[in-house]
Amino acid sequence: MKNSWAAKIPRPISADAKAAVRSHLGELKTAILHQLNTSLPWYRELPANQRSSLGEIAQQGLTTFVDWFEHSENTVITSVSSVLHSVFGNAPTELSRTVSLQQAVQLLRTVLQVVETQVPAIVAEHDKAAARYAVVFYSREIAFALAEVYARAAETRGSWDARLEALLLDSILAGDRADEIRSRAAATGWKASRGITVMVGRPDQLEEPQLVAKLREIATRANLEILIGVLSDRLVIVLGDVHDVEADTKTIQRGFSEGPIVYGRVVDSLVDAPISAQEALEGYSAAPAWPAAPRPVAASELLPERALNGDHVARAALTSQVYRPLLRAGHSLLETVDVYTTTGGSLEATARQLFIHANTVRYRLKRVAELTGWDPTSPRDAYVLQVALMTGRLDTVLNQPEP
Repeated sequence: MKNSWAAKIPRPISADAKAAVRSHLGELKTAILHQLNTSLPWYRELPANQRSSLGEIAQQGLTTFVDWFEHSENTVITSVSSVLHSVFGNAPTELSRTVSLQQAVQLLRTVLQVVETQVPAIVAEHDKAAARYAVVFYSREIAFALAEVYARAAETRGSWDARLEALLLDSILAGDRADEIRSRAAATGWKASRGITVMVGRPDQLEEPQLVAKLREIATRANLEILIGVLSDRLVIVLGDVHDVEADTKTIQRGFSEGPIVYGRVVDSLVDAPISAQEALEGYSAAPAWPAAPRPVAASELLPERALNGDHVARAALTSQVYRPLLRAGHSLLETVDVYTTTGGSLEATARQLFIHANTVRYRLKRVAELTGWDPTSPRDAYVLQVALMTGRLDTVLNQPEP
């Protein structure tokens, strides 16, 4: 937005004053460069080409002031954008790349101190008040212009950073090569070296820029690294520096809308994040089959739903983590789980059908929980065990060689 203004010097400046300021232009430029070198240590430490570039900007600002000063008896209509062009020319991008905003303010203050001190001293007594007013007035516009330089640079960096993050997220979701993920992570400035997980759910109803800002604020307060992507109706988040996955994902869930939120396993490197991402995506697709699932829920808790939804990784996990350990432990544990789940979780009915004591059933069920991590006496765990037995038996049959 342009900041337009109309200015009149309270008292006309004499032609002699204008000529005096113009005649001292070279001395003023020299004084500015001297002051920059003596008062700003960081300026002295810049490479010669960067010092030269900043010096030219400072001198151009002075020249533009003198040009304006000579025509100040008229009503002058200008704007921040015109000052931006006349003072900084093609240099705004270089300026923001060379020095920080704080350093740029210091540079501007130094230049203005020279002008405020020396310009009124150059003119006659009756022109001093008008000259001081002109310096202050013009200083304000230079400050507006400087702020615009850095605001534009920040917007450009923000857009570029968003594109880099999108490329990194695409690499993770596509399971790209490790070196490509490392390269893109370095470009975005990703710092987390461990504790990485991927979350998937429905995005909050906020507009995407507001949603991204909200999530970044939440992550910053929780000391978490974050990548954010809204893909159609899905919000995909990569979290880094995760210490307590349940607590950390619970914190981030405030950026999600209603519905399931699924997170993949915690991995030690961004290179391994595609594993977590694949689990989270498969879990999210299968999550509607378990309406009572907690929010958020680990993808590993959705193994049966994922297997039924065609996820071969989940099916293989059920077979390798549940069915085969029970099979290796002996037929009795498989049989006990089978009977116990089909009789509705009745110890007495299981004992009668297997012709064993109820305490023996309890012991076997305890062994099943120890071997698999799933407790048959829990309704949800019993369901997982049932599906695991089915997938394990089917895999055994399918993998048998044909006669």
